[in-house]
Amino acid sequence: MLNQFSRTELLLGNEAMDALKNARVAVFGIGGVGGFTVEALVRSGVGSIDIIDDDKVCLTNINRQIIATRKTVGKYKVDVMKERILEINPQVNVTAHQCFYSAETAEQFEFSNYDYIVDAIDTVSAKIEMILRAQEKNVPIISCMGAGNKLDPTKFEVTDIYKTSMCPLAKVMRRELKNRGVKKLKVVYSKEPARKPLEDMSISCRTNCICPPGAERKCTAKRQIPGSIAFVPSVAGLIIAGEVIKDLCGVR
Repeated sequence: MLNQFSRTELLLGNEAMDALKNARVAVFGIGGVGGFTVEALVRSGVGSIDIIDDDKVCLTNINRQIIATRKTVGKYKVDVMKERILEINPQVNVTAHQCFYSAETAEQFEFSNYDYIVDAIDTVSAKIEMILRAQEKNVPIISCMGAGNKLDPTKFEVTDIYKTSMCPLAKVMRRELKNRGVKKLKVVYSKEPARKPLEDMSISCRTNCICPPGAERKCTAKRQIPGSIAFVPSVAGLIIAGEVIKDLCGVR
């Protein structure tokens, strides 16, 4: 019988679709990367999904985030994403966590409940905390390295963290994970050298912050505000979704 996943089933088969329907995936970070990851997971038939983010949609998100429109500015990202998920597939079991993942909030999440974890956040300490907990529970995890200040989406690769190069975030992660005894980690990263954002204060959040009222973490708190564009983080997010889907189905 035809349904919304019939075209996907032609590629993957019935058993794989059942595996996806019964899978529970957690996506940490619903931004330029994570939003597209969630979109693709849901459109591919994942039956249960946890979305984790404490941020609100900002006007400056519209250039790259799938949930960001003029109508959603000021709303919590997880609320907007949940509504979008259920519009795509009302049968999905969605759990929205309005939360910034860190060592302090980690106990709110039982990683053993997940079949796969996606790390789409950009805070090094939180990424490390998440990776260590996932590996402790033997839950597959894929981590996104830097997607900001890049212009070439064809430079993304899927590899082990210790095989990465060029990416400044990956360099830090290699060192920190090695110090903690982590032997391997699947990542998506770009070999493109990072570009330096223009130092133009007239278009910088540093001096012209427009974060929505009530935003927990403002852009001005960041050490550097990266430049971004629609066709780079989205590609990283779709690559991640592809890896998750193929791993859950055992398809290569």
